[in-house]
Amino acid sequence: MVLNSDGTKKPFRKQKPSSDRPTGRSAPVKPGLQARAAAAKILAAVVDRKLPLDGALDHEHGNPAYKALGESDRALVRAILNTTLRHLPRIDAAIASLLESPLPEGARALHHVLAIGAAQILYLDVPDHSAVDLAVEQANQDPRNRRFAKLVNAVLRRLGREKDEVLARIGKVAPMPSWFLARLERAYGRDAALAISQSQLEPAAIDLTVKSDAEGWAKRLNGVALPTGGVRLAAFDGGIPSLEGFDEGAWWVQDAAASIPARLFGDLSGKRAADLCAAPGGKTAQLILAGGAVTALDQSESRLRRLRSNLDRLGLKAETVAADLTTFKPSEGFDAILLDAPCSSTGTTRRHPDVLWTKGPDDIARLAALQERLLRHALTLLKPLGTLVFSNCSLDPAEGEEVVARVLSDTDAIERVAINADDWPGLEAAITPLGEFRTLPTMLKMPDGIASGLDGFYAAVLRRAG
Repeated sequence: MVLNSDGTKKPFRKQKPSSDRPTGRSAPVKPGLQARAAAAKILAAVVDRKLPLDGALDHEHGNPAYKALGESDRALVRAILNTTLRHLPRIDAAIASLLESPLPEGARALHHVLAIGAAQILYLDVPDHSAVDLAVEQANQDPRNRRFAKLVNAVLRRLGREKDEVLARIGKVAPMPSWFLARLERAYGRDAALAISQSQLEPAAIDLTVKSDAEGWAKRLNGVALPTGGVRLAAFDGGIPSLEGFDEGAWWVQDAAASIPARLFGDLSGKRAADLCAAPGGKTAQLILAGGAVTALDQSESRLRRLRSNLDRLGLKAETVAADLTTFKPSEGFDAILLDAPCSSTGTTRRHPDVLWTKGPDDIARLAALQERLLRHALTLLKPLGTLVFSNCSLDPAEGEEVVARVLSDTDAIERVAINADDWPGLEAAITPLGEFRTLPTMLKMPDGIASGLDGFYAAVLRRAG
């Protein structure tokens, strides 16, 4: 049966008369309904209002509907939202394939109810009847959606019956917004863009940066040593703080790609180093362990408090400065500067699937301009023969290669220092012809039982002339 978006055709199962309208009496809330309602509200905030998912899911300052839930329901909301956002283009295609005409203009609340229900049916281990029943109840309780309750019931029931056929039909839809897929195609080619898009569906690994002895910690923690000098964990029970080595500060959680920029300096013994966008402090810790006398700068004092707390756990010390980088003028220059600049974070979609729904081309252009401004100022803080590593976790060359190329084209006495691929066995493919780092989520294959991939990252080494 083909359905109209107004739900006027006969539904697959006759509804009880009382379910389509209020009874005037407070009925008990169905178990799980509040969690689904919270998920739909937060999906709307992310997709329609471009608000970050992490903020909505913050236990202290997040979405009120989320904060009102118990921990088990919160975990369910997180699972539903992460799954929905990862698969949203395919979910939209699935819903559209069951409608004769698009949903009415302005029916965004209805769309979110359907999307949340479809995500449970297609991709989560939730009984179909429960997903359908709770979605219909959501529609009935919302004056904007009440007249579409029959449509919700019919679409989702049909989706459950035809799940295998629908999954096969939508399997060729790239699970990434079309605007960003087009940018990836221009940068890396069609096949690579599709592979990157598909890779965001894979669970992100848990990587550790260790103070020393990566092989030893890999054995202790049932992981594998990485070409970045860190450790990647296999699946484990319990939380991160329960693992051996956490309390004594032997390691910290840091994606393999994020650990690369600080390692590009090599030995910093006797050198004055700066981490200019330092919080939460993982890269600062690396610079300290490399031997540098480190100044950690961040615009936010609250973020610096978190950095100091993290360094305290690791038993490490750095000078911390709360300041705007664009006006920061230290009393003397630095031998080494790490500028891990603010960016669109499009390389982190395995961990943050909301990024591609809260950002757009205008954001990338704005952030690239900011990065260029920060880089130009940071270069003035270098001593003669000093080294600066510029990096960020964007997949878009507009925020990486193009920024560095513009700065080098008109900045005297600054040169690019090519990274040697032979120094990075296992990651040779990430070194570009110009000698810059460009990791993609499709890189770093792992043995069975260990998650593959890493964040998308860019890094370049620049040096001031003597």
